[in-house]
Amino acid sequence: MVRHAYEDRLLRVLDYVYAHLDGDLSLDTLADVAALSRFHFHRVFSAMTGETVAGFIRRVRLYKASHLLVRGEDEIECIAQLCGYPNPRSFARAFQDAFGLTPTAFRARGVEMPPLRLTEKGDYVMYEITIDDRAPAPFAGVAHKGDYMEIGQAFEVAAKTALSRGMGPVLGPMVGVYFSNPGEVPVEEMQSMAGFILTGDARLEPPLEPFALSGGRYAVLRHVGPYTGLRQAYDYLYGKWLPESGEEPRDGPPFEIYENTPMDTAPEDLVTLICAPIR
Repeated sequence: MVRHAYEDRLLRVLDYVYAHLDGDLSLDTLADVAALSRFHFHRVFSAMTGETVAGFIRRVRLYKASHLLVRGEDEIECIAQLCGYPNPRSFARAFQDAFGLTPTAFRARGVEMPPLRLTEKGDYVMYEITIDDRAPAPFAGVAHKGDYMEIGQAFEVAAKTALSRGMGPVLGPMVGVYFSNPGEVPVEEMQSMAGFILTGDARLEPPLEPFALSGGRYAVLRHVGPYTGLRQAYDYLYGKWLPESGEEPRDGPPFEIYENTPMDTAPEDLVTLICAPIR
């Protein structure tokens, strides 16, 4: 299956992290190891495995520590440093949280952990996905920082501002553009924009900002239902469909096109198109 190619990439990441716990484990470096776009690496990784990259690195650190405790004779402080913990207290706390034993008690018990493996996400809900060639599109929006589920206020500001300025005739579909990967940065630092595709010329002044939606090939997932279900849809798109499709992600943020709104539509009837750029 094509999926195996993606699994092999993530296994390369596992091997690299295990061998370089005291080195560069930045997302840029791990994306290069996986031969995936920096922008999409975290989405693919977390959707396929069900854990964040940071959580994975923490798990590998503690696994290697457990191995060194049982098979080696290094001091616990030295093992902590080898596994990326500069502070033995933080190491001891993290180790006990993970294994239920202090490093000293774990060493005394002398039982090794099972071989380290990637986790694998369970069953996915199925969605309809098509591939669409989209033309570049100008976009006018309001920047939002923080939880994506709170972007509604930015949409309200964008709509009221555009309509009060007489932009109604050039407003196309309502769109949300999502620049940050959930789990990669703290929720309060996630960046997005809420606004509209423009079908004609318009002069933009704050709080409206311009953004260009790039043209090209997109995988388009059709989601029907409340916005709270979108995370599950993203997991299917990046964790199952993409690895099995033979397609490669392309740099650029995914965006959502809203075919109706909660203003006049029941939650179960909301239709959202998730557009993910592919090569």
